[in-house]
Amino acid sequence: MDFDYSPKVKELQARLNAFMDQHIYPNEKAFHAEIEANRAKGNPWVPTKIMEDMKERARAAGLWNLFLPESKYGAGLTNLEYAPLCEIMGRSSHFAPEAFNCDAPNTGNMEVLVRYGTPAHQQEWLVPLLEGKIRSAFAMTEPGVASSDATNIEARIERKGDEYIINGRKWWTSGAPDPRCKILIFMGKTDPDNPSRHNQQSMVLVPMDTPGVKLVRPLTVFGYDHAPHGHGEMLFENVRVPVSNILLGEGRGFEIAQGRLGPGRIHHCMRLIGVAERALELMCKRALNRVAFHKPVADQGVTRERIANARMLIDQARLLTLNAAWKMDTVGNKVAKQEIAMIKVVAPNMACQVIDWAMQVHGGAGVCDDFPLADAYANSRTLRFADGPDEVHRNSIAKQELGRYLGK
Repeated sequence: MDFDYSPKVKELQARLNAFMDQHIYPNEKAFHAEIEANRAKGNPWVPTKIMEDMKERARAAGLWNLFLPESKYGAGLTNLEYAPLCEIMGRSSHFAPEAFNCDAPNTGNMEVLVRYGTPAHQQEWLVPLLEGKIRSAFAMTEPGVASSDATNIEARIERKGDEYIINGRKWWTSGAPDPRCKILIFMGKTDPDNPSRHNQQSMVLVPMDTPGVKLVRPLTVFGYDHAPHGHGEMLFENVRVPVSNILLGEGRGFEIAQGRLGPGRIHHCMRLIGVAERALELMCKRALNRVAFHKPVADQGVTRERIANARMLIDQARLLTLNAAWKMDTVGNKVAKQEIAMIKVVAPNMACQVIDWAMQVHGGAGVCDDFPLADAYANSRTLRFADGPDEVHRNSIAKQELGRYLGK
């Protein structure tokens, strides 16, 4: 087994790390300060100048749209090649991914448009997304039902002539409060009476400025609103879109969801490894520089045990993630579903634990905004829900494992 990265990937890693050192890390505080300045003026939901500047710099550096395997639109990287690059971006999870046009949910939505969109969809929505001129959102989860079982979805997509009429309430629609968000991918039921619960749903493109689309409120995550990106609760009342806005066809919503969520899940895990690496780095530096009970915190046995465990947990998660990426590349997302499910459980739990240990070493400073740990924990803990909760993935893993022994 060869665990080494290719020369192409190593070269991109070096360029990406250099960009992070020169532009991203030194400007993180300025990025958040600009958001807070906008908040003080009464509206944090405006694009920041510093982000737009970073995007131009990243594009000029050739570090743009590094995702999208097997597509003429991307950088020509496989999932396995993209993994260590996405990890580097994850070290500054609210700033860096968008700077390289590799942020969620836009990467997943762009993959949907590449795989399932018509040429007209791609020209109207994919091209400006790839150029970073607009943002997008994915409207699937609903407040009224347990959306961990997506067959529970109640939103309706009803055909009337040459239009679909959409009604429903969604939430955790990430990116919807962003004024740059121009297009939503909406999942709802076109055929609620279909005997197959997995053929009842469809996905349709809904422009944000369509009459009847309403942002009810931005949602907070442990008190963070993540402006100007955010997560929205959305109301759709008699929203009319052309029938041509359907993706792939009626009843194909679950098929698209599985195609979308595989890459989306692994991208989250890649970024989480970067988050955890940075937390471990901060933990080690803090432990070496703080003295308690007459010796550096790094000399305390419990601290060393946690540092060792953090290193092992991170490397275990990375190897699982790389294995899942390799399987996605070689046998496809459907065959790799168990590996994807495993990393989706392992990576967020690993990151939460490592960040928790890092916060403990920092003491009170660890839970305030002087360090990025509190925000990183909030994001990592949320990812135990996003793209399916731990319980659903564990159930899927167990079913596949038990399936090996049925009839034996």
